Amino acid sequence: MVACGDAAAGFEEVDDVESIRVPSRPGKAEIDPLLGEHDHLVVSGTDADLAAVVVRLLRKDALSGVSVGYVPSSPDSAVAALWGLPRTPLQAVALALRGEVDPVPLIRDDVGGVLVGRGELRLVRGVAYADEQVALRGPASSIEVTPDPEGPGLAVRVVKGTIFKRPTTFYARAFQIGCIPTRPVSDDVVHERAVNKWTWYRHTQDLRLVRGPA
Repeated sequence: MVACGDAAAGFEEVDDVESIRVPSRPGKAEIDPLLGEHDHLVVSGTDADLAAVVVRLLRKDALSGVSVGYVPSSPDSAVAALWGLPRTPLQAVALALRGEVDPVPLIRDDVGGVLVGRGELRLVRGVAYADEQVALRGPASSIEVTPDPEGPGLAVRVVKGTIFKRPTTFYARAFQIGCIPTRPVSDDVVHERAVNKWTWYRHTQDLRLVRGPA
């Protein structure tokens, strides 16, 4: 089990389970040594922590060989809501350890990151496409992107109005936008700099997420 940061649930009481405590949003030094030894990881922490671990699986070409369980530290976890994971730590631990693997779409961006829960663009103006569909031409108060459990890869929810909100949802394998500079938000982490173009798209391999019956 990989306990990320101070918010992670304590695993010391779980018998016969190896536990390691790492910083929030762990990187290469913390995660890569685990990948040659384990074919199942349980991540306890935030959606951003989970994304950081999944990035290492992606970069080490380990997605097909490692399954991932998740114990969210926040009841507001977008990943938990999206995939129906338990919100209480004990139930989440039980599922993460003993549940069945159910592959889910893994979303990437064009700067080397991944999106496991929710991505956002706020108060943005530009031209955006969901595959070949025009998703936006002009201003929007928000654009929300999540993995899509049913469709081709991702769901894009565009809200154009600021007072009378008019949401429109698109389903696609890729979303891309050219816009006035903005700072995308992926799994509650604000991108380090403003960008004038951005892409989220479905990776060719799924994330082997544990979310089936325990």
